[in-house]
Amino acid sequence: MSREVQMSRRFVAASVTSMVLGGATLADVPRVAVDIAPVHSLASLVMQGVGTPDLIVPPGASPHGYSLRPAEAEALEKADIVFWIGEGLTPWLDKALDSLAANATITTLLEADKTILLDFREGALFEAHEHDDDHHDDHGDEDHAKHDDDHHDEDGDDHHDEHDDEHAHDDEGKDDHAKGSSDEHDEHAHGEHDPHAWLSLANAGTWLNLIASELSAADPDHAGVYFANAATARAELEVLSEEIGTMLDPVRGKSFVVFHDAYQYFETSFDFPAAGAISLGDASEPSPARLAEIRGRIRDEGVDCVLAEPQYKKGLVDAVLEGTDANTGVIDPLGAGLEPGPALYAQVIRNMASTLAECL
Repeated sequence: MSREVQMSRRFVAASVTSMVLGGATLADVPRVAVDIAPVHSLASLVMQGVGTPDLIVPPGASPHGYSLRPAEAEALEKADIVFWIGEGLTPWLDKALDSLAANATITTLLEADKTILLDFREGALFEAHEHDDDHHDDHGDEDHAKHDDDHHDEDGDDHHDEHDDEHAHDDEGKDDHAKGSSDEHDEHAHGEHDPHAWLSLANAGTWLNLIASELSAADPDHAGVYFANAATARAELEVLSEEIGTMLDPVRGKSFVVFHDAYQYFETSFDFPAAGAISLGDASEPSPARLAEIRGRIRDEGVDCVLAEPQYKKGLVDAVLEGTDANTGVIDPLGAGLEPGPALYAQVIRNMASTLAECL
């Protein structure tokens, strides 16, 4: 047998062995399913070089009400690990997890240690003090997304009683808001806290480490990769935070109204509070009285900008803009139109800041 033939056979044997071992390694990587695109992006960052998570809710869909497609149901059935925000954001997914992902390890991010939680805000108009000491004294370090664990000890439990009291008295003297109030309370029935917590860069940093920990427990062979990826992504969040602060600095002091109250984590992160929201929640439509209240604030106080969203009715924004001089733009907290993957999270935050700055 010639030397060339021997070398050729050895090369083929080595290639087959590599493919088998590579296949075994890939088979050992956990199957991961994630609810929304921004959290899917965080998981993708941690899993880079090892695997790719499955996304359940497409970026352009409203997560509050969504019907699973067959491929998404299959992803849940095959998942070893599931990361989701929680029932407050996707109430329909709770039963799907019970039936489809019964054997998976499920991590509810709103219930995770060191996740910063903010209480729901009440009413169409927000007061400045709601972003200060009345909410959470320990959140000052979130302003520029510092990711040291010592800064993330707030779990929001101290405000449960206060929040319950607010709900107990919310309807007093508001007969003209009866329908709107009912809808808003139904919206809040799925949790005590605002579920849009991924818009806090501090929470994103906390969750990167949590995702790395869960993956490492299931796949210890790649633990080093997971934690190294998480550390790199956390460093990138700090750079992103500085970038966003610089982007917003020229328009600080101007006022804006959002379509629905989904942005207070972003507002708190960058000390840039909204003046109000057209709708309180993802699934509720504002009452005529609420629309009139918002329109009056925009007109009387010279609000500079009203922000719509891709998933919701533009006509409601047009209604509150009528008779005012406010600008308008479309802000997107989920990444509609963006390619799901590692780059999406930073681009969502960057696009939100850019839209806000341009509108103001």
